[in-house]
Amino acid sequence: MDLHRLLERDDVEIIAQRLLGTIISTTINDQFTSGIIVETEAYKAPEDKGSHAFNSLRTKRTETLFSKPGTAYVYLCYGIHHLFNIVTGPKDTPHAVLFRAIQPIEGIDIMKIRRNQKGVTNNITNGPGKLSQALGILTDHNGHNTLSSESLIKLQLRDTPLNKDQIISSPRVGIAYAGLAAHWPWRFRIKDNPWTSLPHEVRYKQT
Repeated sequence: MDLHRLLERDDVEIIAQRLLGTIISTTINDQFTSGIIVETEAYKAPEDKGSHAFNSLRTKRTETLFSKPGTAYVYLCYGIHHLFNIVTGPKDTPHAVLFRAIQPIEGIDIMKIRRNQKGVTNNITNGPGKLSQALGILTDHNGHNTLSSESLIKLQLRDTPLNKDQIISSPRVGIAYAGLAAHWPWRFRIKDNPWTSLPHEVRYKQT
């Protein structure tokens, strides 16, 4: 399956798993960086209270989520961290996959400078804000078409998807406000990969 056909599917939780192992690369200010996606989260509005577009909420910020599949949705978290998502599903269906962690491949020295890191540790890219900073992705890239041949942000699917026994499914991070949706096991990680983010386990109070 090619990337466009995958992203236009309606089942974002399946897409989020299929994107594990995908290579993401950026060419920002003529600097090339790349890594393997090792952790994702799925968000499926309108029924998902964890989504910015819950109940089909359309605002200046969320309007990007209603774009065509492959569109970058980049927003600021706590006014500091740039979080990179990719819109999925048919146009006007506000589903998205958040990229939470990558394993660097190329441009590690560039990533270290962007992250103000000296050594090569998993702290460079083991979180959604960290990976965006390492790859040079900013809110300026919100609305960017990643499926364009001229895209600054590119995805390259694995030839074959990971097996289910290679994937850990668990609740998503930081959405205690989302009621029952907080318990949905829509955080996906490559098992035993040291580049995935913390916390390893998330537990919410039953509602």
